[in-house]
Parts: sequence; structure tokens; C-alpha cells
Amino acid sequence: MTLQLTNWDEDLPVAADEEYQALVRTLNFTEGFGLLFVRCSPAGGEQLIAKVKEDIKDKNIEVLQLSKAVTNLYQIIEKLDNCNKINILFITGLEYSLYEYEESKKFSGWNSKEIYSYSWKDVPPILINLNQQRERFRDNFNICFVFLLPIFAIKYFIQRAPDFFDWRSGLFEFPIDSKIVEQESLRILQDGDYQKYLTLTPEERTQKIIKIQELITESHQVTSSQAELLLELGSLHLASQDYKEAIASYDQALKFKPDKDKAWNNRGIALVNLGRDEEAIASYDQALKFQPDYHQAWNNRGNALRKLERNEEAITSYDQALKLKPDKNEPWYNRGIALDNL
Repeated sequence: MTLQLTNWDEDLPVAADEEYQALVRTLNFTEGFGLLFVRCSPAGGEQLIAKVKEDIKDKNIEVLQLSKAVTNLYQIIEKLDNCNKINILFITGLEYSLYEYEESKKFSGWNSKEIYSYSWKDVPPILINLNQQRERFRDNFNICFVFLLPIFAIKYFIQRAPDFFDWRSGLFEFPIDSKIVEQESLRILQDGDYQKYLTLTPEERTQKIIKIQELITESHQVTSSQAELLLELGSLHLASQDYKEAIASYDQALKFKPDKDKAWNNRGIALVNLGRDEEAIASYDQALKFQPDYHQAWNNRGNALRKLERNEEAITSYDQALKLKPDKNEPWYNRGIALDNL
């Protein structure tokens, strides 16, 4: 799922204060129906809403927070108690509907290229609904709708809900600053754990994947963090059994840090799962070149050799793993299988 900035990114103002003032002016001037789109982080969205409420006192401002996937936004808004009194309605969390859709592609026979690009093959149900209901939004709601979304969700609107998106009164961008980029990146890296990734639902993994992708492309992101985030991205793909995308992530990480032994090792694991055992051994060799005492890489190398029926070489690799960590059960067990094969 490779994020590429579209042309409109290059034309947006970069000064947050100017962007905020432009948003407030648009909100003040909009009477009745309107559509605004704002790119921001969830935390930035909360701050933005609070500030708008402070600065615009003469309008009734409400917030609709979506915490799960939906398919019919019109019905949800229609059922709001004070719907006919709302002037400005901020809508957050619509991206949850897209996370669920992203994961559903895998179960609908999509190929890898279609899954990890904004293919026109299909449209998320929520966006189909918005495209179909846009006249009803305009005719029945005397409200200025403000959608707060991450960049990937705005790209979806641009490409997959053009009928609805083309009615927008404005598009505003509030990218996260360098300090927040650093904090968010550090939080993801500290929480990163492959075993934990295995316990996540497919939708939760997809959400993390998209979050990391956006952080990687943030303008204030530093190279060292990009490499580490790409490593986590690979681990998430590995947990999703999406081995080709995992390899692509590890390859990108290695462009930043060619000596990243963990990336070489994990790359080998993905290659083994694709049946590319010779390439996997070469990847493990690279890991061991930079970290000779990497016991797990020695064990993994032995497994790849054993799959190729090179059992004597496999035993040598297991022996190396056991020299480093003699109390590890896995290399002993694998060594026994190789001996039995002989």
C-alpha cells in the first residue's frame, strides 16, 4: 500500500496559522450546506475542534465521532437528536470504514498490486453511499460538514468518491509538526512486537500499517526513524502472511541502513515462506555478516538449508546457534530432525 502524494499536496499552504484562518473564514461564510475536508492527525483534530469552538461562538457546532466501520452516514446524521439545529458538524473516524475495506480486499480475490494501490476495481461501501446520497445531503441538511481525515482517507475521497468530493467548499491541511512526528514514531517503535502483531485482528493490523506508512512520508520525518518504521511495517506484513510486501518493506529499510541485521533476518523468513530458500540463505548470511552472534539467524539459516535437504550444512548452522545459546530448545529440536534425515 504505497502512499504517493497527489498534485494537490504541492499546492496547499504550509503555514498552519494561515491554514487555520482560512478554515475559520470558510466556516463563518458558509451558510447552510457545505462540505469541507481537513487533513490532520486524531490529536490535531481534537485541538482544531476545540479552537474552532472558541473562535466561532455564534454557530451551533457539534462533533460526530465514529469509532467503527459504517456504511450509511446519511442515516446516522438523520437520527441525531438536534440535527435541524446544527450549523457545523465535525465528523471524525470515517477512516475506520476504510480500514475494514482494505482488509476485505484479501478475501475478495484481489492480487497484491490491487490490494496495495488505490485500484478502481471496487469502491468502499461508505463511499458508494456518499456518492449516491450527495443530493440528499444538500437538500435535507442545512449543515456545513467538516470531515477530519488522515491523508490516505482523503486520497480515497479524491479517487473513489469524486461525485461527493467535488462538491467540497475547501480542502485544508494541518500536517503534524516535527515534535509530534518524533513522539508518534517513538511510541510505535516502543510498542512494536511481532508476537503482539499476531494477536491483532486483520483490521487492527491494517490500521497500524496505514499509520506507519503515513508517518514514514511525513515531511518532518528523519531517516533513522524511517528505517525503523519500515522494519515494523515489514513485521506487520509478516504477521499478516503478506510476504511479498514484507520483503518490499525490509528492502526499503535496508536502503536506509544496509547493516540492519534484523531486517536481513526477517527478510529471510519471508523468503522461506515464499519457497525461495536459496535467497533466504543469502539473506541470513547478510544478517550474520553484520551480527555474527545472531543465534536466531543461525537457526533460521539451518531451517532453510534443511528444506533444501542440505542437512549436514544445516547441522553446522544449528551448532553455531547452540554455541551462542545452548539453552535454546528450538535449535536442538531442529538439529535432531536434520540428524534423523541423515
